[in-house]
Amino acid sequence: MSPAVVAGTAEGRGGRAKRVTVSRSAPGAVRPDLADVFRRDYAQVVGVAARVLGSRDQAEDVAQEVFLSFGHSSVPAAEAPGWLSVAAAHTALNLLRSGRRRSSREEVAALAEDVVVPDVADAVVTNEERSRVRAALAQLPHKQAVALVLRHSGLSYAEVAAALDLSPGSVGTTVRRAESALRKELDRNASSD
Repeated sequence: MSPAVVAGTAEGRGGRAKRVTVSRSAPGAVRPDLADVFRRDYAQVVGVAARVLGSRDQAEDVAQEVFLSFGHSSVPAAEAPGWLSVAAAHTALNLLRSGRRRSSREEVAALAEDVVVPDVADAVVTNEERSRVRAALAQLPHKQAVALVLRHSGLSYAEVAAALDLSPGSVGTTVRRAESALRKELDRNASSD
């Protein structure tokens, strides 16, 4: 049986596209170092996804998906932490974007049912603020959103640079631009409310 290959492109240093492949040598074949990498990097992957999604349960689902992909990849083990963090951010952002559409449908359905919610004003305000930030984050250019999530997940500038194939000197600029774009998006959404 021929190996399956999943290919795509990712933006590399200087905006150049680079080819990224995840290959599978045989159905069910899993790389031998998966358990070690999983034990070492699981908490970081869940942490990155949880910062984007705000839900540990969803973050663990994202981690499962990311480690499944990694288990069938040819990513060198030394590059695993960066690869996994970026994959977690990408997967969580994609889930967030698809969740926005679902949540819009659910809100319409809830309004139709006239659901009465107990007075928990502080929790509602906090949840609304978090939802606004997540919605604004989903509107950012993908590279900026990922850089912002990774940096605020505790990765150093060097780790973010390695994970996103950026020069270390451009990480700060990318993060500052992302923060500025996030503020603008939040302001824009606040003024439209």
